[in-house]
Amino acid sequence: MQKDTLKTLLVAQEERRALVLITPLSGGREEIVAEDSLDKKHPHAKELSNCFHHGSSATVQGESGEFFLQAFLPAPRLIIIGATHIAQVLVRLARELGVESFIIDPRTAFATEERFNGVNIITQWPGEALSELKLDTRSALVCLAHVPDIDDEALCAALSSDCVYIGALGSRRSHAKRVERLKAKGFGEEQLNRIHGPVGLDIGAVSPNEIALSIIAELVKTLRSQAGD
Repeated sequence: MQKDTLKTLLVAQEERRALVLITPLSGGREEIVAEDSLDKKHPHAKELSNCFHHGSSATVQGESGEFFLQAFLPAPRLIIIGATHIAQVLVRLARELGVESFIIDPRTAFATEERFNGVNIITQWPGEALSELKLDTRSALVCLAHVPDIDDEALCAALSSDCVYIGALGSRRSHAKRVERLKAKGFGEEQLNRIHGPVGLDIGAVSPNEIALSIIAELVKTLRSQAGD
């Protein structure tokens, strides 16, 4: 790998940009293609799109020989709104899956190091915090605060982003009221259908541990579905 290539990949990792490195197997100059600037006229556009979508690598045949396409995607991350008991379990499950977690909760009495050891804790309001985190296609957001002012602010940011998964805790009745509030803020039916509410797979979960398990299972299902697995 060339020095300039390595530098570009490291910068992209910091900026959470998805890249594919194209290496000629017979020798020659490497090429880097960014997901946000993929040209549909590129000779390997279809294969590159698959690499971005699946996060996989591939060998392709071109006019001048074979090329190796290697995907470099941002690591998945889970942004949890509300430092609740469910969140405590959810961050542990996410850690087991190699998913980085963030806790956002302006209620500093709940969002503490003692309760969330080793987790990224942000005590700003969701709107401000999420504008800095920049939700992307490898980000998932789950609202667990069960406080409309906090959850709705986060949902507005998520619905205006490309994040892969949006979930919100609450009964069907609570979710219906939530949807009406968001409609009043200008969000349409198609946008609102992105919200998994009530959050989690329907496994009859009752306890915080069970609810956290249902959420992480639904997240995995969504990620695998996005990847076409």
